[in-house]
Amino acid sequence: MDPLPLVALIAASAAIAGAARRTPVPAPLLLVTVGLIGAYLPGVPDYTLDPHIVLPLVLPPLLHTAALDSSYLDLRANLRPVALLSVGYTLFATVAVGYLAYLLVPDLPLTAALVLGAVVAPPDAVAASAIARRLGLPNRLTTILQGESLVNDATAITAYKVALAAAVGEGASWAGGIGEFALASLGGIGVGLVLMVPIHWLRTHLKEALLQNTLSLLIPFVAYAAAERVGASGVLAVVVVALYLGHHSWQVDFETRLQEGAVWKMVAFILESSVFALIGLQLPYVVQGLGGYSAGETLWYAVGVFVAVVVVRFVWVFPATFLPRALSPRIRKREPDTNWTAPVIVGWAGMRGVVSLAIAFSIPLATAGGEPFPARNLVLFLTFTTVIGTLVIQGLTLPALIRALKVPGRDPQAETLAEAQAQSQASRAAEQRLDELLADERNALPQPLADRLRTVLERRRNAVWERLGAVNPVTGESADDTYRRLAREMIEAEREVFVQLRDQRRIDDEMMRTLLRRLDLEEAAAYREDS
Repeated sequence: MDPLPLVALIAASAAIAGAARRTPVPAPLLLVTVGLIGAYLPGVPDYTLDPHIVLPLVLPPLLHTAALDSSYLDLRANLRPVALLSVGYTLFATVAVGYLAYLLVPDLPLTAALVLGAVVAPPDAVAASAIARRLGLPNRLTTILQGESLVNDATAITAYKVALAAAVGEGASWAGGIGEFALASLGGIGVGLVLMVPIHWLRTHLKEALLQNTLSLLIPFVAYAAAERVGASGVLAVVVVALYLGHHSWQVDFETRLQEGAVWKMVAFILESSVFALIGLQLPYVVQGLGGYSAGETLWYAVGVFVAVVVVRFVWVFPATFLPRALSPRIRKREPDTNWTAPVIVGWAGMRGVVSLAIAFSIPLATAGGEPFPARNLVLFLTFTTVIGTLVIQGLTLPALIRALKVPGRDPQAETLAEAQAQSQASRAAEQRLDELLADERNALPQPLADRLRTVLERRRNAVWERLGAVNPVTGESADDTYRRLAREMIEAEREVFVQLRDQRRIDDEMMRTLLRRLDLEEAAAYREDS
């Protein structure tokens, strides 16, 4: 195998994603667009999505990073809307879009149409996370979109398996479909519940950050493979384990957390960038084999399926938002009130992604009887156009829609105030603990060192409050911002001295790296929120 095409894909994707950060165009859209253009440039290798690589090797780490960054408490508080979207909507979209495609495309069997419906049913986890990060949506909307995207892949894959069994002639019944769905969902959750505690125990008992982070990289693949081995949903197993680990991450050593955060950011960046570029690069493959359909027919079918996907989501989202509230006083009391703008945003934020394409590429070439799978190339093409259409049309217009609806975003002032109050309460507890420790003669410290501990504590307590204060009229910085900048300049001055001493052979490289690492950890721990 020639590794150069893979290296070129990763390097080009990373460069394009980095460039996108300097433009108002979201990185996924720019990557897809460049992929579409690059697919027909001379010298660009053929990059074909292999579902045997994407589903077990790319999907687990992406889901893992998304779940680690999610809030278990917020998801639990919004379990009803998340379940209605991730399970209810996905099944509804499978049937509704499939039936509409059956009516739209002549000679397309209903079973093959339902396969198409299942393939395009799940919105993409990566796209949902990107939306939330870039647009600063209200916390509840962010939680609902991320929660949906974490679970809906499992629902769609199960629905696809049932529809595919009927399409290839292996037989499928309502009872069999319900049984397979129950095995996939309950089994996936069960595998996750079995794995999460021992994995967390192992993480907290490994003493070396290097080993802990090696384990961290293996976790999503182990959870996915273990669940798939018993016929359960690997997606749900990965999500359950990651939610548990994220909720208990504070119990892991600080050095591990710092390294793990950096490692997973890099992994997610590489995979997300490469995945969106790969989507665009699939164009030559999906258009081949469409000789039996004219350009006008395929365009009409593509527009029809895209419109069906968009409309069906709104048909589900509005009743699912307001009907339970109208029927249940308990829901009205427990959940915050909402208006029509929230379901409009949730309905429009339904971009499809690489999972849909990976599932579509896994459709077999032939049925159980040996005949070619009906309209397989057309199903691939319609999946591709739906993914591109939702990413480009909905992805480009969603920010403008949010601005037009005047949806209130996060309140930075309120969040900073809450952070300051939390820090103040924690600092009081730390100060009380420090007094208790210093009262013990075994912890006796020279007064300057004891005062230094109190100064550091006071600095942490005041730092957040200072962000709420007046800004420097010259630089526009708060006192806390100025403090952090000056501290970074001081650390940089120390670094330069260590390097000079190494160059003068007054210390060796090993000692320099030790000294620099101390500075790096100090800077990371103190200023990590600046990133």
